[in-house]
Amino acid sequence: MQTGPEPMQHERSAPPTPYVSVSAVSKSYDSGKNAALVLDDITLDIAPGEFVAIVGPSGCGKSTLLKCIAGLQPVSAGRIMVKDELVLAPPDNMAIVFQRDVLLDWRTVLDNVLLMVEFRGLKRKDFVARAIQLLTTYGLGDYVNRYPWELSGGMRQRAAICRALIVDPELLLMDEPFGALDAMTRDDLNVELERLWFATRKTLLFITHGIDEAVYLADRVVVMARNPGRIAEIIDIDIPRPRSLSVRQTPEFGEYTTEIRRLFASLGVVKAE
Repeated sequence: MQTGPEPMQHERSAPPTPYVSVSAVSKSYDSGKNAALVLDDITLDIAPGEFVAIVGPSGCGKSTLLKCIAGLQPVSAGRIMVKDELVLAPPDNMAIVFQRDVLLDWRTVLDNVLLMVEFRGLKRKDFVARAIQLLTTYGLGDYVNRYPWELSGGMRQRAAICRALIVDPELLLMDEPFGALDAMTRDDLNVELERLWFATRKTLLFITHGIDEAVYLADRVVVMARNPGRIAEIIDIDIPRPRSLSVRQTPEFGEYTTEIRRLFASLGVVKAE
């Protein structure tokens, strides 16, 4: 007897392969008599094109974790994969922006941006137009032939971001890039970075002390605790993009920042209200 067509079987699509996969990573430093455990059993996957922020107190190992992902420091246990390749050295498809801009004062702004091209053994002439375009986009078009000591702190950091972007990296690591800037400049660069990410969808890992900054920028916020450094919680940020600074005034934004502050209070990082 015909009973009609069989119901369709809906297969669940597999989650995307992580672009960055941190598996049970620990990191310790041997200070002679005792080994200091800085990171303890860190496991974190970052999807392709995802913006992940890590927030935590000083000494929780945020920067150490970033340096391990960047291949600048070896892990003591566990493993880190970037694009299915074990990280033993800095990946070719990665760029880093640090808190200090690390610009060379004897090179012009343009030459500083092109430094990454020279470092990778690429042809400088192939990237000059792109460098000028990036500098113009970041408000430095009139400063191409100036020197870093002629720029403000915010302008120097914009130049450092252009230097990181010149080779169009797939993975961008940022270690408290705006931490030394005044509040207004920091807000301005937050907006520019959110626009950059929204336009390019690079895989981006952002280290910060700022709870508001982390919630404003990220798809997910990784909250770290210290002694030793470990992941306390990962919070999904469900705020529509693109985002303007006005989103910080919304109740939804306030709920996220309050949740993170309460978490830090429960960990003894800040005083409970």
